[in-house]
Amino acid sequence: MKDKELDIAYFVSFCIEQYKVYISATGGEVMSIFDRYGVTEYLSANFDVLHTQSRQWLLEEIDDFIQQRKQEEQK
Repeated sequence: MKDKELDIAYFVSFCIEQYKVYISATGGEVMSIFDRYGVTEYLSANFDVLHTQSRQWLLEEIDDFIQQRKQEEQK
């Protein structure tokens, strides 16, 4: 694995662990949410910008992203 790919993997893992605590869920539940709404792909694709943000900002960004995807699903 290349350095940047490893950095992205660590970042996504960090986000999963932090979001798990943020919403009081299990890792499996968070993975299901991330898979359903494409959060992992979003985090990976936007790593360069997102990894520079604070933990709290990231959690709110992930929450907003999921809410937007839920709204798009309902249309």
